[in-house]
Amino acid sequence: MYTDADHRFMKRALELASRAITHATPNPRVGCVIVRDERIIGEGYTQRPGFNHAEIEALHEARRTGQDLHGAHVYVTLEPCAHFGRTPPCATALIEAHVDQVIAAVEDPNPQVAGRGLEMLRQAGIDVRCGLLEQDAIEMNAGFFSRMTRGRPWVRIKLAASLDGRSALEDGTSQWITSETSRADGHAWRARACAVLTGIGTVRADDPLLTVRAMPTVRQPLKVLVDSRFEVSEQARLFDGNPVLIACAQVDPRKKEQLAARNVEVIRIDADERGKIQLDALMRELAGRGINELHVEAGAKLNGSLLSAGLVDELLVYVAPCLIGPGQPMIELPLLTALSQARRLVLREVLRVGDDLRLLARLAC
Repeated sequence: MYTDADHRFMKRALELASRAITHATPNPRVGCVIVRDERIIGEGYTQRPGFNHAEIEALHEARRTGQDLHGAHVYVTLEPCAHFGRTPPCATALIEAHVDQVIAAVEDPNPQVAGRGLEMLRQAGIDVRCGLLEQDAIEMNAGFFSRMTRGRPWVRIKLAASLDGRSALEDGTSQWITSETSRADGHAWRARACAVLTGIGTVRADDPLLTVRAMPTVRQPLKVLVDSRFEVSEQARLFDGNPVLIACAQVDPRKKEQLAARNVEVIRIDADERGKIQLDALMRELAGRGINELHVEAGAKLNGSLLSAGLVDELLVYVAPCLIGPGQPMIELPLLTALSQARRLVLREVLRVGDDLRLLARLAC
């Protein structure tokens, strides 16, 4: 059904989509290539929210260089939108450009689109195909697909540990187990996330900034603090810089008002039987705020609670070639009575980063 040239042009569109990895949120990362006579005449990728989508960028580039769009073929990593959002529908723009064929990698899971864009193009007499490199396109937007189909973000827990699985000494000292190269790599993963989540225990122990600092970025992710009893100090470094969202089961109105002046929003989430906030409710809240990809940098207890609640999709683990001995674990999980009860993971990637190993593992279905 698809030629070698089709695969080549869609792979290029996916490369373009990766350029939007840090700034597209809450929109999906999309790349587009326009081809005429087997030659690329226009390229584009998703710009920041409120600005051009990939298809519009590609059309503009073709027109700037005087290219004839009549009869052109379009390769796009996600179905062109069919609704008015911050920008007009891309499907309409392609129809008005009189292109001859549109090949999309995957249908848009957004209920406002969900096949309507492809149908608009077909009704206009355009040859439409869908499914080329579909899984690659879904991977590019795992968070967007998660938010649209499951009503929660794609959740990644980032961990750093010694070879014997310790994330800190017994007294909580953890800076630094892994190398500077690994820490810089971790900032790149922060940068691609829509939000970075931590817990009150980590804020007390480390007083982190949780900003992207090791690489340039046009957008800092939202910082989310899980603090059931609203115990955070008003002097915490977390409040320096970009906006913070605090999720509490108990709210002090005076403290909430004082923090509001520092770009901090405090929301109440119902507590569970232990007095902790209901994490599944928090995930729904974040999805409602357009959070596609959630990057977790927290302590063993919160990591364990997220895993136990079935809310984690993958683990990003940096393993340093050192042995610590007695110390704190990466994750606290309930006691198992049989090895058959162990949570199984699927290794997606093993990569050397500086002196360390970086493992990317998915929770097995």
